[in-house]
Amino acid sequence: MNENHKIVLFDGVCNLCNGAVTYIIKRDKKNVFKFAALQSEVGQQLISKFNIDTSKVDSIILIDGEKHCEKSSAALHIAKQLSGAYPLLFGFMIVPKFIRNAVYDYIARNRYKWFGKKESCMIPTKELKSKFL
Repeated sequence: MNENHKIVLFDGVCNLCNGAVTYIIKRDKKNVFKFAALQSEVGQQLISKFNIDTSKVDSIILIDGEKHCEKSSAALHIAKQLSGAYPLLFGFMIVPKFIRNAVYDYIARNRYKWFGKKESCMIPTKELKSKFL
């Protein structure tokens, strides 16, 4: 794994999460991110390494070197790296984490109901394969 890349762990069977990954890839002009499904072998190794409790965090995790962030903090740190006006969203970091995560958790809890679920993890196209671990 290239240490310069930040790794986005995501729920590989969630339609919203898969859509978010595609969205990030299109706006990752600096090629900052690599991706792995939480359910993948690499995802499981990283969950174990960082001692992440997937009963509490089961949607998005950002790994940056030896640090990681979860939920709304992960989403905002990702936005900070994207092209366009998305870095402005990082300003929401001033909102207390318990408020940001309450909104995040509400969406995460309902994501399968609202957006659906796949039978298996997304298989990247040949062009996108290099973005996945």
